[in-house]
Amino acid sequence: MKLQEAKMEFVQSWGSIGSSWGIPRSMAQIHALLLASNEALSTEDVMDSIKISRGNVNINMRELINWNLVAKQNKLGERKEFFSANHDIMAMAQNIVQERKKRELQPVLDLLEKLKSDKIQGNKEEVEHFQTLMTELEDFIKQLDQLSEIWLKLKDNFFFKKIIKTVS
Repeated sequence: MKLQEAKMEFVQSWGSIGSSWGIPRSMAQIHALLLASNEALSTEDVMDSIKISRGNVNINMRELINWNLVAKQNKLGERKEFFSANHDIMAMAQNIVQERKKRELQPVLDLLEKLKSDKIQGNKEEVEHFQTLMTELEDFIKQLDQLSEIWLKLKDNFFFKKIIKTVS
């Protein structure tokens, strides 16, 4: 298989994986293309490679920058903007975890906290069941949040890195 074919297969697969994780397919494809490229790419390069519109590239590139997965670069003598992915896989994973915590876990925790503090009226048994459910869900989400915090802190832990290298 030629390198370009392998890259395009990676881009297509990353797009499918991304969409199953709730990330727009084109956003994941752009990210994969930038990950697979050892040089920064322009908007036109991305458009030509994965056959999507300029607007789609621009919207998704901004989102990738917001997630700290992609950085904008300028090249001397070029008017175009260029983009490159962070190739540090651990840093990339941590950025994704932090962003998902912010976008998914925190809103759920806020909702559960609100529902627990509200004075809910209705059938006593149903209210108790609902409140128990809210408490259990909140406990679970908090544990998940704590687990992700521990994982995020392990990145810089020398001992953890040695264990991972030994295991793999």
